[in-house]
Amino acid sequence: MNSYKTRLLGEIKTILLATDGTGYSEGAIQEAIFLGQACNAKLVVLHVVKILAEMTASMHDLVEILAETVAPTHAKVDEQSKKVNPELERIKAMAETERIDCKVVVVGSYQADKTIVDEAVKHKADIIVMGLHKKKGLSKFFIGSMTSKVIGHGFQKVLVVPKDYIISGESVLLATDGSEFSEMAARETISMAKKCTALTKITIVSVARDESQLDRANENINYAIKLYDQADVDKELDAVALVGRPEDIIVEQAREKNIDMIIMGGYGRSGLSEMLMGHVSWKVIATAQRPVLIIGK
Repeated sequence: MNSYKTRLLGEIKTILLATDGTGYSEGAIQEAIFLGQACNAKLVVLHVVKILAEMTASMHDLVEILAETVAPTHAKVDEQSKKVNPELERIKAMAETERIDCKVVVVGSYQADKTIVDEAVKHKADIIVMGLHKKKGLSKFFIGSMTSKVIGHGFQKVLVVPKDYIISGESVLLATDGSEFSEMAARETISMAKKCTALTKITIVSVARDESQLDRANENINYAIKLYDQADVDKELDAVALVGRPEDIIVEQAREKNIDMIIMGGYGRSGLSEMLMGHVSWKVIATAQRPVLIIGK
């Protein structure tokens, strides 16, 4: 996984859309189609059938149990494929209407999150696009905590899109804490600015948890602006360093400025970025009510 490198956002060639076949994926579907059309990229539509989740056998029994369950497993995948096929064909037809090369993949797996990442690598995807579930006021990721698990594998770009969200692509918000992940996120926005004519404005936000950290937040802002200047980015820049809870400030700024997409550094197996500290990214995803692109490595 560490040796696998994706293209920058403005140069993507392959998009992997992971869908559970429900209405919660609709925003992700629309965004994947939008990206495919804007970037002239190929679309891989993936549906993972969860299997063997209930099996808790010892190694002594494992071989025998697996032998007995191979046929039922294939039957379950085939059965679920038939159920979800109309939705997958609808997505494929949407893509083909926009002249997007589209491939549908249905696989069975007892560890769906890992399979999503493995399939992304297998198909040389540059970005994974996923939907978002909400239930009883609490945000839950599709198939339980699937999105958080996929991000946890450290795939370089995972875009989480709320249900029914339609993106215009006019504005993005870069949340930076000065970490390597934030610099990677900044370079993704630079790539977008160079390639995406619809993008007109980039908002840069850095959050200090208290007044003593405000100078550091301003340094983060200045470094991001320097990166944009060096790349000769010809877009409107709006930068602000504020004091408060990072997740709250990021979401508030996105809403106040009517941001289309939030881009922020994330974490993989190598550790956490300083600003996110695990829970911040999940709270932003859960409450922003707009797409959030998490950058890993």
